[in-house]
Amino acid sequence: MNIKLIKGFTLIELMIVVVIIGVLAAIALPAYTDYVTRARRADAKDTILTVQLAQEKWRANNSAYTNAMTNFGYAGDAAQASADGHYQVTVTGASATAYTITAVPQGAQATNDGECANFVTNESNSETISGSGTAANCWNR
Repeated sequence: MNIKLIKGFTLIELMIVVVIIGVLAAIALPAYTDYVTRARRADAKDTILTVQLAQEKWRANNSAYTNAMTNFGYAGDAAQASADGHYQVTVTGASATAYTITAVPQGAQATNDGECANFVTNESNSETISGSGTAANCWNR
């Protein structure tokens, strides 16, 4: 009696592997997207901090805060892109004693980040958001 050994994979074994990979991808992709969204929030916070420091430096040398982003080294006075381009940052309501800085998400960040959405702060460092989450979670995560 001559028995032949057949080497290789059956179609069922291959399909089981494909299903396992599909299940892992279905779990991993949303988690990865959420992680990237949360990580990109640092871009807004970094740019806001940079503009806040520039405002305080400007105010130390002038009689009032300014809305003009050109005074901080930006190309124009309108909304300016954050360092990595995930947010548009504007300064509004500048006076001798106050200003407001707003970072609005752009592109995929705007689509994926309903929890935090816009980051808003002012001269007294009052940190708020316009999303469905809490300001404490969004500013500290």
